[in-house]
Amino acid sequence: MTNQQTPTLQRFGKYLIPHRKTIPVALGFVIFTAIMQGLAPFLIGWSIDNLIAKGNLPGLMQMLLLILAVYLAGFTSIRAQILRINWITQNVLAQLRQDIFTKLQTLPLSFFDTSSAGDLMSRLLNDVSTVNQVFGLAIAQIVGSVFSLVGIAIAMLVVNLQLGLLSNIVIPLVVIITTVFGKLARSKFRVTRQSISELSTRIEEDLGSIREAQLFNRSELNISNFEKLNAANRDANIQAVTITAAFLPTIDVLNTLSVATIFTYGSYLVITQTMTVGTVTAFLIYLQQFFQPLQILSQFYTQAQSALAGLERIFLLLDEPSQLKDANDAIEMPLIDGKVDFENVTFGYKQNQTILKNVNIHAKSGEMIALVGATGAGKSTIINLILRFYDVTKGAIKIDGIDVRQVTQASLRRQIGIVLQDMVLFSGTIAENIAFGNPEATLAEIEAAAKVANVHEFIMTLPQAYDTAVGTRGVSLSQGQRQLISIARAVLINPRIMILDEATSSIDTRTEALIQDAMSKLLKNKTSFVIAHRLSTVTQADKLLVVQQGEILEQGTHAELIAQNGVYANLYSLQFGVDTAVVNN
Repeated sequence: MTNQQTPTLQRFGKYLIPHRKTIPVALGFVIFTAIMQGLAPFLIGWSIDNLIAKGNLPGLMQMLLLILAVYLAGFTSIRAQILRINWITQNVLAQLRQDIFTKLQTLPLSFFDTSSAGDLMSRLLNDVSTVNQVFGLAIAQIVGSVFSLVGIAIAMLVVNLQLGLLSNIVIPLVVIITTVFGKLARSKFRVTRQSISELSTRIEEDLGSIREAQLFNRSELNISNFEKLNAANRDANIQAVTITAAFLPTIDVLNTLSVATIFTYGSYLVITQTMTVGTVTAFLIYLQQFFQPLQILSQFYTQAQSALAGLERIFLLLDEPSQLKDANDAIEMPLIDGKVDFENVTFGYKQNQTILKNVNIHAKSGEMIALVGATGAGKSTIINLILRFYDVTKGAIKIDGIDVRQVTQASLRRQIGIVLQDMVLFSGTIAENIAFGNPEATLAEIEAAAKVANVHEFIMTLPQAYDTAVGTRGVSLSQGQRQLISIARAVLINPRIMILDEATSSIDTRTEALIQDAMSKLLKNKTSFVIAHRLSTVTQADKLLVVQQGEILEQGTHAELIAQNGVYANLYSLQFGVDTAVVNN
């Protein structure tokens, strides 16, 4: 076993700790099975020398019944050990899968900025499945084989030291061969795990963009790219299997040589009358039993390289730094009034990177703050910092005078609502989607929120009303309908601060009017931050902030910024084709 494997196995072994009371029971069955396997050949050999040789038929019949009882007891014990060990391993694997999913839920957004969903799905499903196939299905057999091997080796040494030593001499050879083959196999299985991850990523991306692929005539190119990845995965698996395929015949050769050696030398000892036929017979049975667990263990070792490669990838994921942690003395955010302050905030997503530079924003309770500017200017970053998806590099963000780093994230986000331009719906019912932020909401509360969002009437026209399934990501609904449901979701949690990414582009006039009316009701008496793409929707904002290259370039009301005849006035002129000089007059 290499030094690299040891910490991986030790860490996997820690998952057994919760089952420390059950493990001794399973080991008890394993040890009992090993004793039965070691006892049966001894009884057979003893019967040959002491019963068959002397023609003691009654004694032989009694011994046959005893041997049958030994084999039945061993069979029953094997079944019990398999059931018990399998129960333990399946619980361990379920916990491992749960830990991965929990980790994914707590990783910071910065991690997902650089990770593909396909790779993460591969670790959660494919890598755990590989571990399950190797460890979950074979571990009971492996544990039993280890004890059987030890028990049989000891039994052979007890029956005859000379033949026992000769038989056991093969073990070092098996260990050396297994180590060499295992090292080669593991390097190849690492490649297979990586290639299946790349395949999963490709599948996830291509299935999510079939419409775009057909629109831009990319289907043939996508098929070609997938074919290359698929071929790479195939070749990696073929290379790994080629190594393992050469391994078992090598072990079989050792088995044959050992049997031939013991048979030849044992026959010589019988002929020279230095050993009985019963002892040699017992040894041949022992040798057959001896190589059975040895073959299982050796085969398992090479197959386990795939599982170990999967475990390495799993533990690398589990070792990723988790989300921004609450301070040890973090408090629950009191009921928010709505005052928000950015005080000299500087921020970058990566080290030595600056996205926002000395940003100062002061929003009074109930004010509507509009963020305008080109794509990539830093508008979404400002929103992310309010929600504390990231921590500022310098400066502070305060809500009602409290630094957001001093309160728990859950208590902060519980009082902030968000409606994005492309809000995600989940493959459940409409009621479940509206209640996503408040799962304990009653149907009456859900309906009330839907009425505020102007979507209740539409929902009631559906065959199952609020129990209608929306499909994956709300595919059965139009963009406008999804937006109205997301507004209802925000209404239901009744936040004190609202964040809106203008969502009325590419929507028909009637639906846009419904959304605008729903938003106006949603924002009433709340502090709101609106990312504005269409300036016509924010001309009534209490304060417009023009964001450019991470800085607040201009701020003021619509009229004040038009009067300045600066960046905002130019943007307004370009969007509406009006002369700002005329507007000013």
